[in-house]
Amino acid sequence: MRIATFNINGVNGRLANLLEWLGVTTPDIVCLQELKATQEAFPEEAIRDAGYGAIWQGQKSWNGVAILARGVEPIETRSALPGDPEDRQSRYIEAAVNGVIVGCLYLPNGNPAPGAKLDYKLRWIERLRDHAKDLLDAGVPVVLAGDFNVMPTEQDVYAPERWVDDALFRPEVREAFRKLLAQGWTDAVRKLHPDDRIYTFWKYYRNAFARDAGLRIDHLLLSPELANRAVAAGVDRSVRGREHASDHAPVWIELSGPHPQRQRRTD
Repeated sequence: MRIATFNINGVNGRLANLLEWLGVTTPDIVCLQELKATQEAFPEEAIRDAGYGAIWQGQKSWNGVAILARGVEPIETRSALPGDPEDRQSRYIEAAVNGVIVGCLYLPNGNPAPGAKLDYKLRWIERLRDHAKDLLDAGVPVVLAGDFNVMPTEQDVYAPERWVDDALFRPEVREAFRKLLAQGWTDAVRKLHPDDRIYTFWKYYRNAFARDAGLRIDHLLLSPELANRAVAAGVDRSVRGREHASDHAPVWIELSGPHPQRQRRTD
């Protein structure tokens, strides 16, 4: 089973790139972030024509998350992160797909920091940690995938000294992420590539992609039931180099064991 996460940075504006990538790599499950589309504007028909069932939570201009499943319909289990009924930002969606609970998330950026946006980010991580603990306690296979807007270590950023005051790298944010992992989650990409510099995001300016001046902020966290099944992981860097690309590249993991019938389409 291949599970991928991809901050698409505008699902309609980059739909051609998304469909081409889906057609070439055929992941079984895809978590998308930054749809930047209302609920009604999500390109459901094109996604279904590509062979994927989908659930999504849209939001005008900003945010938005979706889960795609090849050949099957994701069964929605949550449409928002619990813990704050007043939070209307579309940043979390969850589904059951082929025996796995999939949490797709777009964690707040938090800049400028310090300030209200960083405070919101830290509260959001705390809510995520509370919900993640409940998922672990349930003893079911779970993957939390998405744009976490966190570089966990200096290994995950091209120039750590330039990011010390940024909300993606501040000590309190990295500590909050570490506490999440300490519950029993496995950072799948880092587990399989412990010594490599791997990036998932490159800014649009200063020729960042060509210089490989990147950040690793897109992660797939596995519950203990899945961690030992992770056999491969990578970043589809070439997608970032295409015309009109997102500033993120898709990140994927391969799990051993049963996987869905990849040829069965959703009509």
